[in-house]
Amino acid sequence: MIGGGMFIDGFILGGIGVVMPAITQELQLSAAWQGLIGASALIGIFFGGPLGGYLADKVGRRPMFICTLALFLIGSAAQFFIADEWSLFLVRLLMGMAIGADYAIGWPLLAEFAPARLRGKLLAVQEVAWYVGYLASYAVGYAFAGSFAIDWQIILGLSTIPSAIVFLMRLSIPESPRWLMSKGRSREAEELASLYMSEEEQRDLKEEKVRKASFGSIFSAEHIRSTTFVCVFWICNVTPYFAIATFAPVVLTQLGLKDGLTGALALNGVVVLGSVASVLLIERVGRRKLAIPPFWISAAALVTVALFAGASATVVILCFLAFSFFNAVSTALTAVYPGEVFPTEIRGSGVGFATAASRVGAAVGTFVLPVSMENLGVSATLMFAAAISVIGGVVSHFLAPETKGLVLSAASGSSTGN
Repeated sequence: MIGGGMFIDGFILGGIGVVMPAITQELQLSAAWQGLIGASALIGIFFGGPLGGYLADKVGRRPMFICTLALFLIGSAAQFFIADEWSLFLVRLLMGMAIGADYAIGWPLLAEFAPARLRGKLLAVQEVAWYVGYLASYAVGYAFAGSFAIDWQIILGLSTIPSAIVFLMRLSIPESPRWLMSKGRSREAEELASLYMSEEEQRDLKEEKVRKASFGSIFSAEHIRSTTFVCVFWICNVTPYFAIATFAPVVLTQLGLKDGLTGALALNGVVVLGSVASVLLIERVGRRKLAIPPFWISAAALVTVALFAGASATVVILCFLAFSFFNAVSTALTAVYPGEVFPTEIRGSGVGFATAASRVGAAVGTFVLPVSMENLGVSATLMFAAAISVIGGVVSHFLAPETKGLVLSAASGSSTGN
């Protein structure tokens, strides 16, 4: 049910990239409007993440988890009737708010149920589901755009189908025992834990205390290190990815590929492989080894493209494939770290704020990329993207904790790198 939501998140965000050329042509969009529409869902995530996380900490994971799918369903259906750039922007803004809330609710909920030995793998699988949704949306749009005369509104509106299915599935989801325990509802918590949690996690559940906390607690001296790390880590992973992925057909065409749309589809396929690799390795090699080196490899790949753009189409595509794979390896941990490093009473708020922070970077990158390419050129734009990856590598080296194998109460108290 959580993975289904992540699939929808990726499906909604991925669909816009493949139909952007058609939208631009039909609505006669300027470069600024292209950027705004590309970033609209990301802007929505900025508001939805903190709000959804705050409400999940206050009223519970379960009710908010169902509400987000209702918003997905409404927004998806509304896309069938879009007629201008403003309505497209506003509908996808609403859907972005639902996506942001879903991150801030789903990941804490899964982290609070998962056994320590599998928690990283189960959380990372959510990122795989996101990438599969993104790829599926891209592939469906690619097939329809290339073979059928189907309006872009219909392609975007296809997210109604998975949204309806997952909405029905979520109606039976239980409340988090850890959240119940943090609210002093110990009897309910223990009853649910006996049904859904391992013995080790049931013992760890007793470590949960009733603590007063507010949204501002994530900025306290006790938690500011975790907040800073998760925000920077997430921003530096997704900013270059969203900017490049949203406009991949345009970027690849300008770099000399004859069929930028096919190249973009291949890149998204490699991204799925990178996220799967992270799932397979995370409980073997730990978090830090998957979080830090990919930043440096991604930066090197982007710098190579920037320096040799136009020299060889083969070099360009190989470097973009390398960037896509290793960026996905590291990005898979954006579904892991946020749910692990915050305690239960502020877990939703912490994940929600980090979600918002990451989408500021992603939205800015998505908005700025077409404008930057138009005014500065592809090479300079990719050098900026590489610089963001370098920042991510440096900050993660000093702040990323190793939470492999720790029960959740211990992981949320681990705030220094090893």
